[in-house]
Amino acid sequence: MEVFKFGGASVKDASAVRNVGSILSRYEGQKLIVVVSAMGKTTNKLEDIVAAKIAQDSILYTQLIKELSDFHLDILDGLFEDKQLVIFSEIRTIIEQLHEWYTHVVQGNYSCEYDQVVSLGEVVSSKIVAAHLMQEGLSSGWVDARELIKTDNQFQEAKVDWSQTEQLIQSKVFPLFSNVNSIVTQGFIGHASEGIITTLGREGSDYSAAIFAYCLDAKKVTIWKDVPGMLNADPKYFENTVKLDQISFKEAIELSYYGASVIHPKTIKPLQNKGIPLFVKSFIHPEAAGTIIQESIDKDDLIPSFIVKKDQVLFSIRPIDFSFIAEDNLSDIFSRLAQYQAKINLMQNSALSFSLLMDRKKADPDKIKSILGDSYKVWYNEELELVTIRHYDQETIDLVTKGKTSILEQKTRQTIRIVLK
Repeated sequence: MEVFKFGGASVKDASAVRNVGSILSRYEGQKLIVVVSAMGKTTNKLEDIVAAKIAQDSILYTQLIKELSDFHLDILDGLFEDKQLVIFSEIRTIIEQLHEWYTHVVQGNYSCEYDQVVSLGEVVSSKIVAAHLMQEGLSSGWVDARELIKTDNQFQEAKVDWSQTEQLIQSKVFPLFSNVNSIVTQGFIGHASEGIITTLGREGSDYSAAIFAYCLDAKKVTIWKDVPGMLNADPKYFENTVKLDQISFKEAIELSYYGASVIHPKTIKPLQNKGIPLFVKSFIHPEAAGTIIQESIDKDDLIPSFIVKKDQVLFSIRPIDFSFIAEDNLSDIFSRLAQYQAKINLMQNSALSFSLLMDRKKADPDKIKSILGDSYKVWYNEELELVTIRHYDQETIDLVTKGKTSILEQKTRQTIRIVLK
């Protein structure tokens, strides 16, 4: 049994969905779990819908839902000639639920509201893909990940209850495989103990694929992308990028931790724990080898890898009383930032100050100053970028720093991280 994951770009329109069916037909007769993301930019649209609901902007809310409905109905029209098929009524029912949600009284916080609405993108996508596969005569079924992946109630960043999730997945999936060869389900979503829907974090569908693979002892996982495999750098920022043919679980964890966008950071560890190899392949050229992530570290240092984080803010924090930065100060700072759910990309301390780097969109400087201002003086620099180089040499350092000013630098034997202005 294998797990396939198809992201938003691979199901962005009717032609893309047909391509998914074409890829799966290559594996007809094999047992497959097919994890799909929301179609195209649906998640962004649903986030806008949540914002319109919170703002109580009924005109914008209605407009956004119409755009979402038109987008998916256009895909349905491109896939199915028979407009009486049940898939049309299923999608219209979900759209109607969104309309009704506007008057729903929110019982939880914004993150709770977010998860209930944004999770629907994957539900719609998976239903359409499953319906197409059945129309094409492929032996296929559909299961609801909202009922199978058990989490805590930390909305937007839910943590998986592995024991209960394993029991739920095995009890549902194995019986289904006696009747079908492929089972379509959703990435990104689960449920808390009260049955309320949760999500696993933005771009969490890769993680969902790893969860299913772990719980079902899959032979391997394949993530289908619009790139030939894992590249050593983002082609938006670097020319002459190189495909990494093979890297280790350890290297993939390092790269994802530092911000490489091809693989979700939580994806690798469950696969490493059970020795399940992960392939990153092109849905445009499915016959190509792609990248394999597995246990061996032999080829990790053959090619330098570059990760860039733009729009960074560097905060410098100093106690108001001019005392040294000691363990009690750091504990206090971390505790306050944790309540803000701050995500720190880099940190460094000296005798008198503590510096940390965060994404601007997740760290409003005024908010950070208000959180810390009663005990600390806070300065900050904006419009910075963080470049991380794995397996660096002086040539690669010169390449990324050319024409820029280095604000802060951290270096180990394998990794250098540079904050640039």
